Amino acid sequence: MSKAKLEYIWLDGYKPTQSLRSKTKIEADFSGKLEDCPIWSFDGSSTQQAEGGSSDCLLKPVFICPDPQRKEGYLVMCEVMNADGTPHSSNGRATIVDDDNDFWFGFEQEYFLWDPETNLPLGFPAQGYPAPQGPYYCSVGAKNAFGRDIVEEHLDVCLEAGLNVEGINAEVAAGQWEFQIFSKGAADAGDQIWVARYLLERIGETYDVAINWHCKPLGATDWNGSGMHANFSNSVLRTAGNKDTYDKICQSFEPYIKEHIEVYGADNDKRLTGLHETQSIDQFSYGVSDRGASIRIPIATVERGWKGWLEDRRPNSAADPYKVAARIIKTVKSVEV
Repeated sequence: MSKAKLEYIWLDGYKPTQSLRSKTKIEADFSGKLEDCPIWSFDGSSTQQAEGGSSDCLLKPVFICPDPQRKEGYLVMCEVMNADGTPHSSNGRATIVDDDNDFWFGFEQEYFLWDPETNLPLGFPAQGYPAPQGPYYCSVGAKNAFGRDIVEEHLDVCLEAGLNVEGINAEVAAGQWEFQIFSKGAADAGDQIWVARYLLERIGETYDVAINWHCKPLGATDWNGSGMHANFSNSVLRTAGNKDTYDKICQSFEPYIKEHIEVYGADNDKRLTGLHETQSIDQFSYGVSDRGASIRIPIATVERGWKGWLEDRRPNSAADPYKVAARIIKTVKSVEV
């Protein structure tokens, strides 16, 4: 009789930014299929998701992949449900309205590799700053690229797990990196981002390096913040064939600046300043190839005859991809085209 290790992963109830939690379930003769992952429970009073007198919350498996770092291991992403089976208030995945997976999402996840001893990014001296931004983006060499061993291990593990990682690169600030994940389905894209975040956090443990998801961890300095740019399309955007449709969809975002910013990650005012390739948090703009806009129309979309996708550059690195996708879908669906 074989025994499998199922790592059940979920999001806690902390505000304004949720954290990952996980625990291991041992299953005998496990098939490896999602439908054979049983619903499990946990103590919600320890994760700010329930009161002590009625603390049981349920874990509903929604995504499974192999766990390359454990023998007979699987990673199981879960939604948090109330004891009666309804979605918990912290459950952002349940807010996605995309039953036919018409929406495709590609998230560009930026983050900093962080030294817990100095409380600074890798590559930063204990006192002062390294050389200014410029040489670090897509860099190579020990003077400019910091933490590559961690990043490469993370890429290998994600690919072995079957996650649809489309690329990685060193980012603009020292110690800052990015990975990109794409999926034809909003919920699945969110599942994969969260599992990839979990794997990165776990790999960091072995190097004694923390992962800093905050959007502006270096405060009011000239160092870039971190985003989670959301590239998205639906059948309308993929087949439009005209600029007017794109204008109409982009313009539909402007009345909902507040609603989008509310789910685009905490402290985004520190990042969306109008500097460092961002638009101001209270302004809205869009444009072709404009990285200083709220929404960028990729040049590839134009070159394909206005058939492609859009990029919302406002979500930050700590945002919940489920909530980001849900809000984007709601706005795009409000447009009559």
